[in-house]
Amino acid sequence: MTAHHLQGSLFDQTDELRLGPLDGIHRTVLGAGAWIDALPGWLTGSDALFEHLAAEVPWRAERRKMYDNDVAVPRLLAFYAAEQTLPHPVLEEARRALSAHYADELGEPFVTAGLCHYRDGRDSVAWHGDRIGRGARQDTMVAILSVGAPRDLLLRPVRGGETVRRPLGHGDLIVMGGSCQRTWEHCVPKSARAAGPRISIQFRPHGVR
Repeated sequence: MTAHHLQGSLFDQTDELRLGPLDGIHRTVLGAGAWIDALPGWLTGSDALFEHLAAEVPWRAERRKMYDNDVAVPRLLAFYAAEQTLPHPVLEEARRALSAHYADELGEPFVTAGLCHYRDGRDSVAWHGDRIGRGARQDTMVAILSVGAPRDLLLRPVRGGETVRRPLGHGDLIVMGGSCQRTWEHCVPKSARAAGPRISIQFRPHGVR
């Protein structure tokens, strides 16, 4: 597996991993019952976390059927079920903080963590909603913490409309809530100008994939 090295952010030059308060998070109402919350730089020292995850997580490369071809999934993946220990204590802390902050609105904790490693601008994820399981029929939340070089997360209404763009990296947090997984789609497109590798950590409640 080829190593992809991160060029550190000038704004994140510390090895001390520290989560900020969540009270500064900003909500954007998307429409049709969907919304996103965003908090840039929630995690300080995120470049150090990127290096740890890139080296220590048991990444897997998957292949999927597309029409008559067997093609490589253009990113590396890892998944931690509810009973599994996350690959760094700060991720356990982040999951607890998010569960506490959204307890009244979500009504249940975040329990699983899916990780995606975008090695360079050629890695991507196509338009989709997290609709495997309860997300297909119920309002829910998916919280994404990004470390490494920023990549654009794009969101668009399922029935057509204007695309929303959010660059995410270096400890940024975004939470997709309400009907977002049913009424909107999101993607990370390929990019010729991506500065380097990125890892996203997606926290989800039970039964949402």
